[in-house]
Amino acid sequence: MTVMSNDVFKPETEKDEIPPASPEEFLEALERADVYPPVSIEGTPLPPECRVVVYTDPRSAGADRFRLVQIRLRSMQASRKLQSLLITSPLPEDGKSTVALNLATGLSDNGKCPVLLLEADVHRPTLLKKLGLEPWFGLTECFKSNRDPMQAIRRIDPLGFYLLPAGQPAEDGSSLLQSDFTAQLIRNLSSSSFSWILIDSPPTTPIADILVLRAQADATLLVARARQTPREAIEESTQNLGRGHILGILLNGVEGLDRAYSKYYGYADSQGRMRHTISRVGAGVKLIRSKVDPRVRQIISKVKRDLGRRTDGE
Repeated sequence: MTVMSNDVFKPETEKDEIPPASPEEFLEALERADVYPPVSIEGTPLPPECRVVVYTDPRSAGADRFRLVQIRLRSMQASRKLQSLLITSPLPEDGKSTVALNLATGLSDNGKCPVLLLEADVHRPTLLKKLGLEPWFGLTECFKSNRDPMQAIRRIDPLGFYLLPAGQPAEDGSSLLQSDFTAQLIRNLSSSSFSWILIDSPPTTPIADILVLRAQADATLLVARARQTPREAIEESTQNLGRGHILGILLNGVEGLDRAYSKYYGYADSQGRMRHTISRVGAGVKLIRSKVDPRVRQIISKVKRDLGRRTDGE
């Protein structure tokens, strides 16, 4: 896994002091993996709503599950071409942006591994608000003003990853996402020295937006929320994205899995429970029929068995 040298990015550069570059100069620079414009640092106060548990609560069940996802992603990256990862969900509020923040933080390994989080949800951007950061220009502004998107990248400390935000919500967001601007940006970022490019995308509806982003990503992680995301929505999303492109489903918002961790580490919250993420990252989740696929049943059954064993052992 590539470790970013100190002279690749220059964090000491002040915001918005980078001279603008033409799109041609930007793309030419990206074709050379050892050439990067300077990048500024943004320090996040880590408000509670950011929910980056891999950093703020590393001994929690949620952080442990994210570590499991990271291990499996790194294993897949070592065995096959895997760099750009689309993170999406069937519906809004399924938790895809929270998943993206945790994966970006974990995969960056305290800044030792260069990870770029690209906020492509230009319809409803949330990452800067979650991180408690003041907004700066992003994809929307670069698209409208023909500005170099690399100038919008900031390193997020203390989490260690790099962020290219969406910018202000775009009324013509579909035009931006379906343009050559976005496609060429992702293609050229993929040829750069970033070990991982995580794309926080819109939900799978509107379908045209997600298919354009899917075409530029190596694989997809689909995020669903327990007791909230309808099975039919998961099935439709899987069919639209193509089951061969989906590495797995992340079932978000499962309660009750922290009790075993609390006993092991010797602490618990006041209610004795938290909301956590269960991961299933494998050779591909297949939802073929209109009824619930057996593999989805296996996920649900495993969660129930785990809960039962921990309850019996108390």
